[in-house]
Amino acid sequence: MSSHALHPYHGTPHSTRFPFWWFWPVLIAGAWWMEDTRAAEPAAKKGAIVASNPFERPLPPQPQGAIDNAVFAQLARLGIEPAHVCTDQVFVRRVYLDILGTLPTAAEVRDFLLDRQPGKRAKLIDHLLQRDEFADYWTMKWCDVLRVKAEFPINLWPNAAQAYHRWIHTAVRDNLPYDKFARALLTSNGSNFREGPVNFYRAMQSRTPDGIGRTTALTFMGSRAEKWTEAQRTEMAVFFSRLDYKGTGEWKEEIVFFNPEKPLKAPSGKFVFPDGSTAPLAPERDPREVFADWLIRPGNPHFTRPIANRVWSWFLGRGVVHEPDDLRADNPPTNPALLDALEKEMVASNFDLRRFFRTILNSTTYQFSSIPRSEKPEAEANFAFYPLRRLDAEVLVDALNQISGTTEKYTSPIPEPFTFIPEDQRSIALPDGSITSSFLETFGRPGRDTGIEAERNNRVTAAQRLHLLNSTHVRRKIEQGPKLQALYRARGGNREIIDALYYTILSRAPTDQERQAALTYAKQPGIDSRAAAQDLAWALVNTAEFLFRH
Repeated sequence: MSSHALHPYHGTPHSTRFPFWWFWPVLIAGAWWMEDTRAAEPAAKKGAIVASNPFERPLPPQPQGAIDNAVFAQLARLGIEPAHVCTDQVFVRRVYLDILGTLPTAAEVRDFLLDRQPGKRAKLIDHLLQRDEFADYWTMKWCDVLRVKAEFPINLWPNAAQAYHRWIHTAVRDNLPYDKFARALLTSNGSNFREGPVNFYRAMQSRTPDGIGRTTALTFMGSRAEKWTEAQRTEMAVFFSRLDYKGTGEWKEEIVFFNPEKPLKAPSGKFVFPDGSTAPLAPERDPREVFADWLIRPGNPHFTRPIANRVWSWFLGRGVVHEPDDLRADNPPTNPALLDALEKEMVASNFDLRRFFRTILNSTTYQFSSIPRSEKPEAEANFAFYPLRRLDAEVLVDALNQISGTTEKYTSPIPEPFTFIPEDQRSIALPDGSITSSFLETFGRPGRDTGIEAERNNRVTAAQRLHLLNSTHVRRKIEQGPKLQALYRARGGNREIIDALYYTILSRAPTDQERQAALTYAKQPGIDSRAAAQDLAWALVNTAEFLFRH
């Protein structure tokens, strides 16, 4: 194709043309790596970074610990060969994205790959669990579950959304044990502007006792109460029948409190818990405390199994029970022994989520390659390989901004205080689901209307493909982003530029084949070094390898 190919935006020749559709086949061998990954990875020479097979190690994997034992035993029973363990190049990118929601920098990738010390993966996991971005990213995850949103239909309003987000962020940063986290949300009282956790009782569409009971079951028990019997829902509502709300002199402020004067409507004359056990009524005590004491008691499977299953789904793409917020008798786990192992680890950790995260992240199962070694349809549901998943909308736009050195514009439909967001704000740290952008909306950010995990939509759409291929938004980042501009001018010629772009965008070195193809393209008549570098950057951004967790 001529170097004066039509520019994808205007349909006319352009001085900074981007004929990436010509260059696209160059990347197939690297980005769509599924076809050629069986070759053994040669031993790395001292001080060298080898990229001949950048996706999987050559040797079969070995289990290490109860979680792996349960996975491997199930795979053996089903006759499914597990994937090989991923290479360091894959692992460093994966673990940064899964722990921080953030790409590693090129320097961080190089440092990790050049480290020859044993146990470096576990060391990196420990380091990332202490980074500031950990609290930002996992606060975002919890804000989806807890419906932190100022606008309709949740209607927390900005002051309350800020207070709620701040409390969640502090809890994640300080590693508040999950049982204490849940109890604080369930038993809180006070102003929604000043006591962040009371917004749990405001961040729901129905604030009736029945509506609160349904939301509580979904959030903490991973159960959809609409599938319960009417009697079970009625008994659940009793625990929230004395919750009350009142306004103050400040606009939109509400006090959430236990009102002992409200009648305690218990049809059976006692408290009946979701597992059928009972407790005598205590008229002087807040029923929410009675429920919280039952819920978080040691060994309660209605509490331990849902959170263990939910966390597993966050890291492995699906729960042992799928969906992770639809636990019920007629939706059994694919691997009961695995769910038991996860539950035991959660209890043993005393609900220390970072410790639980660490156990999963260090497992062989988590470190599988994303390249399946079995065509059996049960392989995915039994965790025989790491699942390909498109990056979350917030993570993707932050990644584009990070590699290009650009920022994003956000808007809020509510013109009240605290809704101004500076352009250098990272999307994973946005404090309110109502603060958004056209990119976030296009790429499936959840509305935070229900707290159901499936609200987040990471399926690839035509609109997303067109945005990445054809939008002025992405074009400006590629052509004008200061970090990419600096790479386009890198000393050392085309070879150095190509390697720098691969490390920056894909978090790995190019293979010899990829490097040679890019060098050949840069030597085409009429293509200067800068234009070729821009073409390569844009092509890499549009690969599955960049857009997906793998």
